Amino acid sequence: MKKFFKYSSTIIYLFAAIVLTFMSLAIMWWSINEVLHAFDNFSPKKDFILIMLQSVGTIIISIAILDFSKYMIEEEVFRTKELREPEEARRTLTKIMTIIAIAVSVEGLVYIFKAGTNDLKLLIYPAFLVVTSVFVIIGLGVYLKLSNNIEK
Repeated sequence: MKKFFKYSSTIIYLFAAIVLTFMSLAIMWWSINEVLHAFDNFSPKKDFILIMLQSVGTIIISIAILDFSKYMIEEEVFRTKELREPEEARRTLTKIMTIIAIAVSVEGLVYIFKAGTNDLKLLIYPAFLVVTSVFVIIGLGVYLKLSNNIEK
């Protein structure tokens, strides 16, 4: 029974990773099509910049999804679960949290640009996104410092 559970969970992780990979590629394809469509329609400069910034944000998010699916395949499909080192976990968590912080900050910049051109009252939400990305980076730094001290 234990062997069956191990193989079935591995197959589920593999399936989820493959689905996430295809979804990530679809997001990238959509972003590229949006930019190409903006070129074809000769969008005004303001709209073109918004489309470019939004495409950068979505591509960064899709890279985060790809990285997570890669992590699932490496850690849950190919690797034996008992052989994990704390340093590996710290490295993986650092990579994922850094990508999340970058994605959140880029999204905040996109919304700051949109809100700044429309209504200044709308700047509160993007400012919270940027502050959130700063807190993610600070939290990651504290985690790295504490985990490094514990390992020594």
